[in-house]
Amino acid sequence: MPQRSPFLTRPPMPGADAAAAFDALFDRSLAKGPNALIDYNLPWPRWQFIAHIVEARALIAHGSQNDAITEFEPRQSHDAHPFGNREAVYGASDGLWSMYYAILDRAAQPMLLVNSAARLELEGGALGDPFYFFSISRPALEARAFRPGMLYLLPRDSFEQMPPLTVGGQRAHVPQWASLVAVTPLARIAVAPEDFPFLDEIRGHDDAFILERAKADPDGFPWLD
Repeated sequence: MPQRSPFLTRPPMPGADAAAAFDALFDRSLAKGPNALIDYNLPWPRWQFIAHIVEARALIAHGSQNDAITEFEPRQSHDAHPFGNREAVYGASDGLWSMYYAILDRAAQPMLLVNSAARLELEGGALGDPFYFFSISRPALEARAFRPGMLYLLPRDSFEQMPPLTVGGQRAHVPQWASLVAVTPLARIAVAPEDFPFLDEIRGHDDAFILERAKADPDGFPWLD
């Protein structure tokens, strides 16, 4: 029997009526001024609104447990990849990936994050559907270290995207972006763990095992234990 892929695919998005309602709500929210709090009251899941707006308006999303950020300042990050090892503002052009960061209660429960989002480049240059992997330290998963957070929607003007990677002979586009200058959010929306469609599919891992596997095989992501 073929082994099931550890990667997750995004659930279906709604149709044109939902997209029109999402766009109208976002425009009304922007009229309130910079960093407006979006009062989401539509009948479709909140994640669908976020996914649509981030893609349709070419925005950058940043998830945080801090609900009162008025400006994002560049900060030094520590990452094995040179792109992510700079003093910058980081965000994603994928709303679901950013939601994951928004709902993790890392202050209450220390955790090692192993996660990814990407789209494979198809013949002709088109991109396939997004796929994901989410895992946190097993004790944090067992403690259900999730809580409500805030998702910020940022203009893309000053951001640059991480260069594509090669995975299994195909180019993979990772929706990670970086800005070397400060960024003021356009809007923000509150999110709760139950809004995240992959909440029950977040994995738990042994930190020591993951670190050992990653050191031995840096290209072996996601280093399943």
